[in-house]
Amino acid sequence: MHEPMRRGWLRWLGLAAIVVAIDLATKAWITSAFRYGEVREVTPFFNLVLVHNTGAAFSFLAEAGGWQRWFFTGIAVAISLALLVLLPRQKNDWVAAGMALVLGGALGNLWDRVTLGKVVDFVQLHAAGYSWPAFNVADSAITVGVALLLLDSLRPKGSAAAPHEEKA
Repeated sequence: MHEPMRRGWLRWLGLAAIVVAIDLATKAWITSAFRYGEVREVTPFFNLVLVHNTGAAFSFLAEAGGWQRWFFTGIAVAISLALLVLLPRQKNDWVAAGMALVLGGALGNLWDRVTLGKVVDFVQLHAAGYSWPAFNVADSAITVGVALLLLDSLRPKGSAAAPHEEKA
């Protein structure tokens, strides 16, 4: 790997590592400060709560009997490996940032699945009697990363390049 590519690669790996560190630190804090199921209102629309999710997004397959732990672990490993292969080749900063955020989020939740058998969630948003399922920093990073990737895919290919993107 030549020097400019290596520096870019390390920058995006650093972003993924920051996501993992913040995710694991916040999960450790919430686990030590809250009892399971405890809810603390922060604002009229935002609570901190300690819940566990053995499924995927929105607790998909949470009651599946245990096999889903290894199924979602396998998916996270496959996605992480694919991103580790694709990320060093990426010349578009928006796409690279999106990939790094997804990688960091996937690794943060992967750590939970492997070590705990479930994912720790703690952010709960609600309004007018409706509540969004609890989530964590890793979930947020994945969401923002996917949004960056989707936004880039919607950009006309002949439009101005993203920062640091090389035009062919």
